[in-house]
Amino acid sequence: MKKPAAKAKKKASAKPKTKSAAGARGVTEAQFKKIALGFPGAVEGGSYGKPAILILKKFFTRLRAEDDLVVLRVGSNDERDMLLEADPVTFTITDHYRPGGYILARLDKIDAATLKAMLERRWRELYPKKMMKELEGG
Repeated sequence: MKKPAAKAKKKASAKPKTKSAAGARGVTEAQFKKIALGFPGAVEGGSYGKPAILILKKFFTRLRAEDDLVVLRVGSNDERDMLLEADPVTFTITDHYRPGGYILARLDKIDAATLKAMLERRWRELYPKKMMKELEGG
């Protein structure tokens, strides 16, 4: 017959399971780079003296090292305002980005699927249609 105390001790030492190093939601810096640099034409570069990821020499995204916020382009200021209202835990804005059609996402809050979808939309704006057709085999 097993001793209950030994069984309880074993359970207490078990490690909690998490989906990623950033928690159940959120991405790590390495995951951010892997997703962003996974788009055709994406390269590491700079924008206004800060590290950034570019598509064919045009700004794509960047991770702000000072606060772990990802700079993302949105379709309109109305869309940005909707995201800020719907999910203020994930999204924020600073005065610098307010007029330009950008939003900031907290790295530890945005999930990989949302990040990838938002970046894909921006990639489709930047990547030449002719080159996109070639990628798709057309």
